[in-house]
Amino acid sequence: MNHGISVLFRTIPLAMAAFCFAYGAYIYTAGDDPARLTAGPVVFFLGSICMALYCTAATIIRQLTGTYNEASKYIFPAIGYSFALATLICGVFILTSGMTGWVVTGHVVCGLGLITVCVSTAATSSSRFIQIPRNSADASFSINPQGFTVGQSVTLIGIVSATALAAWIWCILLYVRGTLPAHIVAGSVMFGIACVCTALIALVASIARQIRGSYTLKEKSKWTGLALTMGALAFILGIVLLIVLRGRPINFVGFVLFGLALICWSISSKVILLAKIWHTDYPLANRIPIIPIVTALTCLFLAAFLFEAAGFAHKYFVPARVLAGFGAICFALYSIVSILESGASKK
Repeated sequence: MNHGISVLFRTIPLAMAAFCFAYGAYIYTAGDDPARLTAGPVVFFLGSICMALYCTAATIIRQLTGTYNEASKYIFPAIGYSFALATLICGVFILTSGMTGWVVTGHVVCGLGLITVCVSTAATSSSRFIQIPRNSADASFSINPQGFTVGQSVTLIGIVSATALAAWIWCILLYVRGTLPAHIVAGSVMFGIACVCTALIALVASIARQIRGSYTLKEKSKWTGLALTMGALAFILGIVLLIVLRGRPINFVGFVLFGLALICWSISSKVILLAKIWHTDYPLANRIPIIPIVTALTCLFLAAFLFEAAGFAHKYFVPARVLAGFGAICFALYSIVSILESGASKK
């Protein structure tokens, strides 16, 4: 990877973060429509996920270009977790503020904070990424002493697993204890967020175990299947909600779940890549980055249709804006899978 390409791949998630922050702030301040009080903060805090993705990209690229140092090992995870903490704090503040739409906005922003925690953990687990191609070339399948210890590997996977579990519990509580239509919306979106967090378990586990050298051939289908299944679950629930809630003002949440499913499938592209190139040559590895490109375009095309639909049905105002932000997330994920392909595949 040359310097120009490394700068490009680091710029993409930063540019997507800038887009989310700017677009979210613009939506929030551009009028007094109550829908803006939901769409604005949600799009804005999607930028936190993009910042965590930037930390992941920078962590891997600096290792590939030989500029990774001891300070970088702590700075980039700290940046990611700082954005995660700030997002969670803002979500709690919205929940306690009583502002218009606080039920949906507050819970969703907190959910985005949970995703940011998982992505930041992916950045942390990538701190010894350079060991993956070395371990993949080792025909003995031995544990690499320069990789993670078993305790470090379990801790990284445990952080993401605990975060995903928190999202699932949060989702269940919203469904079971909620009494308002807003609780159905918030619970459904939290379901999709839990799916994204669970898909990130597969990514962190694949990275951490390949760095340690303990990743087995049987795990290829296990982690790939988990990520793909999470996307399928979110997509299916989206279809169910569109049908069951047809004619009701809250059925728009189905489109939000479609977007979260597309993010899961974007994440799966990285899991698939790591599985395909482990101890083997995969000639089509450089085609896998097409997956997040397709998901990003799908989000943007769907957002365009919803922008038009919002002209005669105001309920589509929020999902149209949010899907545009999801497209930015998918495009930022494109840079990550491209970096993985460049650094881990056999040329």
